Amino acid sequence: MPWVSLLLAIGSLVVSADEYRERRARLRAAIPDAAIVLEGAPDTSGDPRSPMLQEPNFYYLTGWKEPGAVLVILPASVEPNEILFLPPRSERKERYEGHRVAAGDADATSRTGFAKVMSTDVWEAEVSRLMQDGNVPRRMKLAEAAPVIAKLRMVKSRREVDMIQHSIDVSIEAHLAAWRRAKAGLFEYQLAATMTQVMMEQGCERHAYRPVVGSGPNSVILHYGFNHRRMDSGELVLMDVGAECNAYAADITRTIPVSGRFTPRQRELYELVLGAQKAAIAAVKPGASMGSRGEVVEAAKKYLDTHGKPIHGKPLSTYLTHGIGHHVGLEVHDASADVPLAAGMVVTIEPGLYIAEENTGIRIEDMVLVTETGAKVLSSALPRSASDVERRMQH
Repeated sequence: MPWVSLLLAIGSLVVSADEYRERRARLRAAIPDAAIVLEGAPDTSGDPRSPMLQEPNFYYLTGWKEPGAVLVILPASVEPNEILFLPPRSERKERYEGHRVAAGDADATSRTGFAKVMSTDVWEAEVSRLMQDGNVPRRMKLAEAAPVIAKLRMVKSRREVDMIQHSIDVSIEAHLAAWRRAKAGLFEYQLAATMTQVMMEQGCERHAYRPVVGSGPNSVILHYGFNHRRMDSGELVLMDVGAECNAYAADITRTIPVSGRFTPRQRELYELVLGAQKAAIAAVKPGASMGSRGEVVEAAKKYLDTHGKPIHGKPLSTYLTHGIGHHVGLEVHDASADVPLAAGMVVTIEPGLYIAEENTGIRIEDMVLVTETGAKVLSSALPRSASDVERRMQH
């Protein structure tokens, strides 16, 4: 993609101020007659090892990335019914960190999307004043509001789906770059570095989670993250790597043969995992459950047990040692509640087999949008079948 086109694409992938206002209005309607207070992430600029990441619920409702802010949402009967409090200006901090918006700035309302912007120096006093006026009958804590916000976050808007798709597309490019480079003798971290370069060059701000590049015996470790082993011929390498672009995460896993060809046993197990994934995706629809006994995971387990041979007398599904998936959005393991799937939700479907005695771990993970009638695989552009993986690695 040409650089000019890339910059235009990144610039267009934003959530509008109107959508943030609509989110706050939905939360206000869900918890009426209450004051809702959310604190943004603190300023971590004093520790260069800890980059500031905005608190996800706060970001979902404001789109604000700067630290130390406080959001107050009040009942519709109160005027104003929402206030964003920003830290006062600090010349010393700005000397090190650059300009930050403060309440007294002439453009504070246009920059934040809030009609009322005040200093954090007075936020507690201001809320107390409003409470004493009798317009707010009770105060709602974040711990009480969080489950309501989680349910709002589970169903993505059209714009959110577009932003997630962008992160997926960049992640797919990163995976394919690693496939092209993979060969015996390289270290796992070299593949991770290749993927990181693609993500950063595409303008994404970070990994959505610590990259997992596990070869041979490391492929059976679910969240292996050291990435320091030398890969050998005849092994598999499992790569669970996703980008975070414009605050939205991707989560994709593929397992490929280091030398470009699966052994017969590797192909046998790989095809079983792929079949289980297809069965699970077919079970995704509004009303279905992603829980441990839900239709989606049961479809995957049933496929493994009816198509694969037991190992050491154990059903093959015994070697699927984790859940079938999770919600993805502003966080790779996004906010969720124990409710059935609904149209607009974005989830991963990620069956796997982990057979330590064979030094073989295989996981295939794709991101899926729940539609009105079923599911759409958002990451389908990354090959899944064993033959397609081999063919793509040869080219």
